[in-house]
Amino acid sequence: MNWKTCKRCSNPCKCGFLGDFSNLCPCTPHDIQRYRQRLSGPLLDRIDLQIEVPRVPHKDLADPVEGESSAIIRARVEKARTIQRERLASYGLHANAAMAARHIRKFCQLDEAGQKLLEMVVDKLGMSARSYSRILKVARTIADLAGEENIREPHLAEAIQYRGLDRELT
Repeated sequence: MNWKTCKRCSNPCKCGFLGDFSNLCPCTPHDIQRYRQRLSGPLLDRIDLQIEVPRVPHKDLADPVEGESSAIIRARVEKARTIQRERLASYGLHANAAMAARHIRKFCQLDEAGQKLLEMVVDKLGMSARSYSRILKVARTIADLAGEENIREPHLAEAIQYRGLDRELT
């Protein structure tokens, strides 16, 4: 990944080895907190998926494990995109990411278990309204990828997991 074009990428700490099992990170907790504070809350709120990607050992890269084919994944993504376009066409939108608050209220309704989960997470982590909206949009997309009409608790839990930096900075 080119750092000049990837303006939303970040190392986990100044040295870049935090969480790396093959290299010891010399950063103190204070150093890590100071480094991560460079990423402002409003900037992080605008990033839908915040995922830490650990270094992968060579043996895992070279292992010929069969996974889902790209063709199958592509078909699922195209189907989800079609669902989104059809759902949002009358609003002049084409994807869940473009939904405004009124669309989120209409298309991202949660059952009671989902509401309790999201309430607990938002209160515990002190998430902003923007983070809350991002979680719901991502959960809607996860449900679309699963071919589900409604957002269920597992979809919501997965979307919450993608807010990794929100969890670490609080």
